[in-house]
Amino acid sequence: MEFKLRKWNLNDIDSLVKYANNKKIAANLTDQFPHPYTRENGKAFIQKATKNNPTSIFAIEINGEACGGIGLHLQTDIHKKNAELGYWLAEPYWGKGIMSKAVRQIIDYGFKNFAIERIFARPFGTNIGSRKVLEKAGFVLEGKFEKTLYKGGKYLDELIYAIRKS
Repeated sequence: MEFKLRKWNLNDIDSLVKYANNKKIAANLTDQFPHPYTRENGKAFIQKATKNNPTSIFAIEINGEACGGIGLHLQTDIHKKNAELGYWLAEPYWGKGIMSKAVRQIIDYGFKNFAIERIFARPFGTNIGSRKVLEKAGFVLEGKFEKTLYKGGKYLDELIYAIRKS
């Protein structure tokens, strides 16, 4: 399936709210990704996503609609050579290979455009789909922290996957 990564814009608000307002998506992300997902949440996110230059947070566009997001969150201080990868995709597009390709694109973009040596992601241990996406894109499991996250009334394992520039 065809998709492209592009900058977010305020015209994306309707599709963003339509697809992000999904309990199954929110269940696999930090509590900073709210459920229900409102227009106000969408506007705040788009403002945040469009302020960095060069861009580090992109919309995943499919058939002219923003159907997900992917971004690199640059770290600071002693972690400054690292970026955290975050992503989500609208449920109708799960299992179609889109996210694995999008992750490969953002890795290439990140290493070319930022002074980083490592990109990491922290999926929940229960998020098998995300783990498969990362492994397909060349990420290696660096660590597992048992029952360190508390989400939805349950303790979850935190996994650390990473890929290095060299």
